[in-house]
Amino acid sequence: MIKRARQFARLCVFLTGGALGLGLGVPAAAQGSDNAVPYWAATAKDEANMRVGPGREYRINWTYVRKGVPLKVLRMMGGWRLVEDPDGARGWILSQFLTRERAGVVKGGTAALYQNKDGSGRILWRVSPGVFGKLGECDAGWCDFDVGGRKGFIRAESVWGAGKP
Repeated sequence: MIKRARQFARLCVFLTGGALGLGLGVPAAAQGSDNAVPYWAATAKDEANMRVGPGREYRINWTYVRKGVPLKVLRMMGGWRLVEDPDGARGWILSQFLTRERAGVVKGGTAALYQNKDGSGRILWRVSPGVFGKLGECDAGWCDFDVGGRKGFIRAESVWGAGKP
């Protein structure tokens, strides 16, 4: 089994005067109709297998080893969901291993978490690429983002999982 923790294990938020490794969580905003795809989701368990097909008889392609990995659900088949992860990998996961709570991962370069929802105010934290966080409401290009209790507002374009799936 391949452990898909490599790209997702980079967890650090740069704070003024030092760096602090933080965990993640998953936010609390359910979205959309139960049957509408695509939609955003996240892993709900500490371990979730992505398979090459929609059934337990299919081989495991990846094993996600943490809660809160953001995923895009592309298709539904019974209790299975075809998902795409931030690296573009696609496969099938049982719906019981997913939550519709929003999560995001910082993409590109280091991003700033600002004090105010329009990007004004002081910079509270600097967040490295690959850091996971709870994704709250997004409006006018800015999103609520919470990384292990460190909260602020981040540009939507800096987060995979913000915007339309």
